[in-house]
Amino acid sequence: MTDTSRRDILKGGAAATTLAAAAQAAPAPRTDPQTKYTSEPFQEQPQKWPALQRDMKPVPDSGETSYKGSGRLQGMKALVTGGDSGIGRAAVIAFAREGADVAINYYPTEEPDAQDVAKLLRAEGRKVVLLPGDLTDEKFCLKLIADANRQLGGLDILVNNAAYQQSKASIAEITHEQFDRTMKTNVYAMFYLSKAALPLMKPGATIINTASVNSVNPGEELLDYATTKGAIAIFTKGLAKQVARQGIRVNAVAPGPVWTPLQVAGGQLPGKLGEFGQDTPLGRAGQPAELAALYVTLADPTVSFTSGSVFGANGGTGAI
Repeated sequence: MTDTSRRDILKGGAAATTLAAAAQAAPAPRTDPQTKYTSEPFQEQPQKWPALQRDMKPVPDSGETSYKGSGRLQGMKALVTGGDSGIGRAAVIAFAREGADVAINYYPTEEPDAQDVAKLLRAEGRKVVLLPGDLTDEKFCLKLIADANRQLGGLDILVNNAAYQQSKASIAEITHEQFDRTMKTNVYAMFYLSKAALPLMKPGATIINTASVNSVNPGEELLDYATTKGAIAIFTKGLAKQVARQGIRVNAVAPGPVWTPLQVAGGQLPGKLGEFGQDTPLGRAGQPAELAALYVTLADPTVSFTSGSVFGANGGTGAI
């Protein structure tokens, strides 16, 4: 082989490598956010609480086929509550594809959804730990943190995402049992889990809470739920100040109307599901996949100066 031909081969190989790298780094196709997902009204489809994502029509998009990772969370260990479906599932998929090992908490009757996402990610070579249980039980919350830490070999990311939501037109219709369950699921569990996780976390770890547009603009039919979401936003800001000197960050994502099992399991008033998300400036409800990158960004160690903040994802309402 002559020097000239050798140089040509090397140049050709370098060019091919450059093209491959460019293709891999190519930006995602630009899409109009108004039409990226359906804007058609959702049909009434009540399910018994807590509902299964696999039985919804249409099935929510949690990024199963669309989310592509790039190693942003390589080697990290994450626990996500409510990670079997909806927004939590989107975070789980994104974290795993960014290189994290993930533990998923969910209510026991949501086992089919949890198995679906675990099968998907395990087939991709990711470590997924399933930890079902009821977050209204303080003892279970403490065990959940211990089990996640042990089975993952550490805990770098805690996502307090699981929520209970039941729409009622009047305070007169909110039973004491409902109010108690909403508070315990949405606020008490966040407190129990965060308190138990912090001693196990090292500098660089992060807690991400799921707040809501209802934190600042409460829907009149979601009085108890909105109350908890306001508490989550304040808890996030206060805890961030407490743990800053430990090198731990705390932030929250505040979604607007997003198509998840919460909506078909009592989260909307009867006969109102068709209106869900229709009043946003984008003219539709969001899909869980559209929030995944927010959770990844808040968990990413490079976003090291961001703490005590609440980030909205509400289709243009500007509420947060």
